[in-house]
Amino acid sequence: MAGIGFELRRILRNDSFTSLLGAYGLAGVISSGPWVLSVLGVMLIGIISINLSIPGSDVVQFLVSVTYLMSISLIVSGLFQHVFTRWVADRLYENRNPVILPNLMGVIWVSTLLALAISFPVLMWFFPDTSVMYKLLMLANFVVLCNLWPVTIFLSSMKSYRRIVVIFALGYATAVTASLQLAGFGLEGLLTGLLIGHSLLFFSFFYTIIRQYPGETLIRFDFTRRKQIFPALIFTGLLFNAAVWADKFIFWFHPDTSDPIIGLLRASIIYDLPIFLAYLAIIPGMAVFLVRMETDFSEAYERFYDAVRNGDTIGRINDFRDDMVRVARNGIYEICKVQGLTVVILFLWGGELLSAIGISTLYLPLFYIDLVAVSIQLILLAIQNVLFYLDARGINLTLCFLFLTSNVVFTLITINLGASFYGYGYAAATLVSALAGLALLSRKFDRLEYETFMLQGR
Repeated sequence: MAGIGFELRRILRNDSFTSLLGAYGLAGVISSGPWVLSVLGVMLIGIISINLSIPGSDVVQFLVSVTYLMSISLIVSGLFQHVFTRWVADRLYENRNPVILPNLMGVIWVSTLLALAISFPVLMWFFPDTSVMYKLLMLANFVVLCNLWPVTIFLSSMKSYRRIVVIFALGYATAVTASLQLAGFGLEGLLTGLLIGHSLLFFSFFYTIIRQYPGETLIRFDFTRRKQIFPALIFTGLLFNAAVWADKFIFWFHPDTSDPIIGLLRASIIYDLPIFLAYLAIIPGMAVFLVRMETDFSEAYERFYDAVRNGDTIGRINDFRDDMVRVARNGIYEICKVQGLTVVILFLWGGELLSAIGISTLYLPLFYIDLVAVSIQLILLAIQNVLFYLDARGINLTLCFLFLTSNVVFTLITINLGASFYGYGYAAATLVSALAGLALLSRKFDRLEYETFMLQGR
């Protein structure tokens, strides 16, 4: 969305080291805040809880329960992620801002009903021997998370950036503090604290959205109209989030790689820690990704299509097209450089890092391959973002389907090959998908003029 792009450009105009740090810091919070800070907050609760002599079984059950809440809520909210983002962007382009808030209310209602429809049978089936309070807290946390993720769609379009940073800090500080204060009540106390923190995040962001996008009616469902949405985007969001979590679910439920934790929920002790630590390492790359996409590439994109719309000369249009290709290539290259440097640093000091946080260095080989895998996934995300700018919905859907199927197939193969191959399935899936994405993006750029002029009536 344009909001974050304008702000980043304004900060970078100062042309100082401080402004550069400010731009990348803001981009890091906005791009990775919703889920990376969730992982950090939950891990912090777990670490402090153990140090406070809270029973280890309660902490493990809490961490596993929250991991499932995060994963399934992200997959479910993937149904709205891209399609509603595009719907909002189209309405902003039409200057129909008053319809945005009522439709967000509609999304929240649909998301809530869907979360409840999923939760009730799952809680009855997967948690037969757990307390009623545990089931209610899992239900409440799941509903709040399913609504929190769609609300974060608006983060990149808001102009209250200091407010956003403060809300993130306050929300997760509240979650950690409340969980630790209620830890004496066991697993239920920890889940209650997390619910308080995420609820504060949701209602604070929702209040900010109300201030920026006041509506004329309470609720609308325009986003469900076939003429205003692109169904491919629904499946793109769903398949991508499912692909990201596919290998984790396979490890969780494969009998050779998992153990029962609570109810029918299982966890893979050997696989979970390295992969979640590796995800924290992509924060620098995510910051570069957002800055490059929302400043350099968006400007080049606007120049090209402004020239097309205004009937500029074919020579200038070709020049703008070449400039857009160059900026996209340089942006992906810069992401590779920054993330590559991050990987090298963690390769050099990974053992010391794991030892410092109390994790066995036996996890190092898996941590290394997971670092490479999540870094390639970041490149795939950058490629898909460029394709979204170019409205290549079919290509993005194809890449998501390839990512999902290859992750499932390769993960199953590597599990059967033995422990020394764990993580290579996920890495291979990201590599195959990223290479396919680069090839398809290159082909899209080669055909850009033809598709712009000859297929615009479709």
